[in-house]
Amino acid sequence: MNQLNSIILEGNVVRKAEFSEPKTGFQVCKFPLAVNRKSKTPDGNPTEEVSYFDVEAYGEMAESCFKWCDRGQGVRVVGRLKQSRWEENNVKRSKVYVIAEHVEYKFSKPKGDAEKGDSAKVEAPAEAPAEAETEAVF
Repeated sequence: MNQLNSIILEGNVVRKAEFSEPKTGFQVCKFPLAVNRKSKTPDGNPTEEVSYFDVEAYGEMAESCFKWCDRGQGVRVVGRLKQSRWEENNVKRSKVYVIAEHVEYKFSKPKGDAEKGDSAKVEAPAEAPAEAETEAVF
């Protein structure tokens, strides 16, 4: 039985996505996502906390993210967390990032277009390369 590893983030792209093809036919897109959380202090003053997450998408989703993930673009990412570990100069290092399995792009609606949708959706490909590790568990 797989243990649960799922995350949903909604925020804004910090800078233009980076696209690469490390192996022929295997596309990777990376972009940082800023997520704002508004709250109030115990004395009632508003406060805002910003968290930054590195996101990776693979395959067709990588192509779509590269096309649409520009600075300031609102997105909703559904995915999972992944940890990479390595040793550098005899120091153990690690990094946690998000593997996107579903990405929605948020577009503002023109006034008077309430009946039209305001987002575009891209799901993880059904047959992702083994290196992509984008298998969605529902």
